[in-house]
Amino acid sequence: MPEHNFDQVIDRHNTNSIKWDCMPQYLGIDGSDLLPMWVSDFDFACPPTVQQALQRRVAHGVFGYSERRDDYFSAIQQWFARRHQITIEREWIHSVEGVIPGISLLLQMLTQPGEGIVVQGPCYGSFAKIIALNERRLLDNPLLRKGNRYEMDLPQLARLFMVERPAMMILCNPHNPTGRSWTFTELYELATLCQQHGVTLVSDEIWADLQLAGHRHTSVLSLPPHLLPNMVVATSASKSFGLSSLRISNFIIPDPALRQRFKQRLDAHGLDVFNAISMEAATAAYQHGEAWLNGLLAYLTDNRHWFAEQLATRLPRLQLMEADATYLAWIDCRQLELDDDELKQRLIEEARVVPSMGIGFGKGGQGFIRLNLGCPRSYLEQALTGLERLVSR
Repeated sequence: MPEHNFDQVIDRHNTNSIKWDCMPQYLGIDGSDLLPMWVSDFDFACPPTVQQALQRRVAHGVFGYSERRDDYFSAIQQWFARRHQITIEREWIHSVEGVIPGISLLLQMLTQPGEGIVVQGPCYGSFAKIIALNERRLLDNPLLRKGNRYEMDLPQLARLFMVERPAMMILCNPHNPTGRSWTFTELYELATLCQQHGVTLVSDEIWADLQLAGHRHTSVLSLPPHLLPNMVVATSASKSFGLSSLRISNFIIPDPALRQRFKQRLDAHGLDVFNAISMEAATAAYQHGEAWLNGLLAYLTDNRHWFAEQLATRLPRLQLMEADATYLAWIDCRQLELDDDELKQRLIEEARVVPSMGIGFGKGGQGFIRLNLGCPRSYLEQALTGLERLVSR
């Protein structure tokens, strides 16, 4: 395996980075001397094999209308067969410029204005955003906290299905922000409930490849065939390989009727031409990026273990939730006895750290923050020093 220097600090200022350059317009703060740990993209260069593939494509110089080639589809199929032991048929794959745009299209396709969409809070803020902007209602089935981990509340979900009769549920697997990877048993019980109540389960599995050491991803696509007609799975190489701005995702739909409806929805929006650069990057990542990804996962696992040990030793009033996957740290700050506004202000002014505030993930996030651990270790050291400064005051 080649060496990968994930400790290298790469200056991302002045690259149009939302995370580093756009805090004034997104957060209303001057972030020039702050450590941004809010946006969930990591601070590592993408795999060299992907960079080389992009350089070759750019050197060609012609960027006319483009379509996905055979190698694009086979790269996806082989990756999921090899990495996750899942068989995906080519005709199941539909490409969209991003997971959130695709979920928004499904929401429009499967529901009517005023109807409810089920999520499990604390939930990714963009889910709440597209539900509200599409004039649907967010139906929260909050996760249950058991010690330092979260579980699904399936009995409550069954009651919610019976009362509200929703047509769609969004599952985050692995879960953002908590980092839970759902087990086969949990997914089987969830999918069975959805089928019994006529609910289409849309599983956002964009974090699937970012499993920490000792954990593995279980996709809803690994469930028995009789449950698959109610399934849509959203995937992308973007989180795994640092390609978020290249904007390509894949929606995997086993059921032919549901697939045809989604294809018509894409055509209705004119989404039938694909970005040549995005396809090149995703194909190269799935074909040649596995050794790099393995190195990344080892680094992220070490980062998390180190951060957890430091937090427990130096800042025991901050409680880090256990995680199976992602590079996100979900931290309970309620022992500081600060409300969310004061916590945010002091994190910025005293710790000099910009977090994602837990309240942005719904009521279940009150008193929590989410920090991005997908960065060189030196950034984590800087963050801990800042947090010590805040707590000591």
